[in-house]
Amino acid sequence: MPKDFKSFEARVGVQFNDLDLMRQAFTHRSYLNEHRSVKHGHNERLEFLGDAVLELISTHFLYEKYPDKPEGELTAFRAALVNAVTCAEVAQDVGINDYLLLSRGEAKDTGRARGVLLANAFEALVGAIYLDQGYDAARAFIEKHLFPKLDTIVKKKLWQDPKSTLQEKVQDEAGVTPHYQVLRESGPDHDKHFVVGVYMKTTMLAEGSGKSKQEAEASAARAALDIKGW
Repeated sequence: MPKDFKSFEARVGVQFNDLDLMRQAFTHRSYLNEHRSVKHGHNERLEFLGDAVLELISTHFLYEKYPDKPEGELTAFRAALVNAVTCAEVAQDVGINDYLLLSRGEAKDTGRARGVLLANAFEALVGAIYLDQGYDAARAFIEKHLFPKLDTIVKKKLWQDPKSTLQEKVQDEAGVTPHYQVLRESGPDHDKHFVVGVYMKTTMLAEGSGKSKQEAEASAARAALDIKGW
């Protein structure tokens, strides 16, 4: 069934001049393998652009919002604000999941694997808005949908390094250091996705995913902290 992208425009308050750009933002590489007549490409280039736009706009916002914060703390705030977990949450909030163009195989993935796809599509959408309407429109979209997450990030101290926090908690409880193991990796070399488990001795506390092993480890540590109530 064709996706009604006009309804998404109404939902997020953005009207594209080039609707194919928005379609491309939601198109996973695998979809094109099953739909070779599709003229627009997949979203990886838009994701690359959107990632940079997102980082610049977020950096500018944090620089102005916290004039007395040092560079290290601002960097930590930004990392928590634009990471895959937060971007996937925003993607869910604005309904991107309903508009993803995926292969039949990819469409079956749920949970953390779907979260990575959603985060990628959110970044690609930012890139598409930037190309279609410019910096100010991209900033308005990010301010409306992403920046409200910052209050929770600061309040719950989600900007702190979850691996360091988990290490302290596990050492206090069990006298050991948690260790990480790659459970799965997928995707081409330029777009790898990792799933990592974090363990206390031989017990797996949680798993997490990301575009790098470091991001997946941080995601796993954050999930372990949530599960353990730490």
